[in-house]
Amino acid sequence: MSEEQKTVIDINRIQEMIPHRYPILLVDRIIELTPGERAVGLKNVTMNEPQFTGHFPNFPVMPGVLIIEAMAQTAAIVVVEALGPEAEGKVVYFMTIDDARFRKPVTPGDTMHIHVEKVQARRNVWKFKGKAMVGDKVCAEATFSAMIADQ
Repeated sequence: MSEEQKTVIDINRIQEMIPHRYPILLVDRIIELTPGERAVGLKNVTMNEPQFTGHFPNFPVMPGVLIIEAMAQTAAIVVVEALGPEAEGKVVYFMTIDDARFRKPVTPGDTMHIHVEKVQARRNVWKFKGKAMVGDKVCAEATFSAMIADQ
């Protein structure tokens, strides 16, 4: 299926698709999806998330590594949707993170849109370009690859 779908994937379905759980589940909803190609995920950033107690107490900022993790989780949903039910719940390991750039802080109250697009896929290794945005501002971007593995 190559046509873009505007189908929403809610948090319950996301939890069926990928193994992440609180406090590391960083995608609340998928709002656009082209299986095997691209997606836009949504993350509502809230002050009650555990990272903000220490990063930073007087100026809460979402850590860049968590923004990249949100990109990877969104990409994993693209992959699972393309591969089908046999891929659901499999562990995905980062292999590379390249060209990461952090341009604007993401803070509590922000709604982060996570855009990912497949660059390449070979067997169980997938490479994506990702971009996190708040409104019309790019907050972070990176190219990353990951390997899908049985547990």
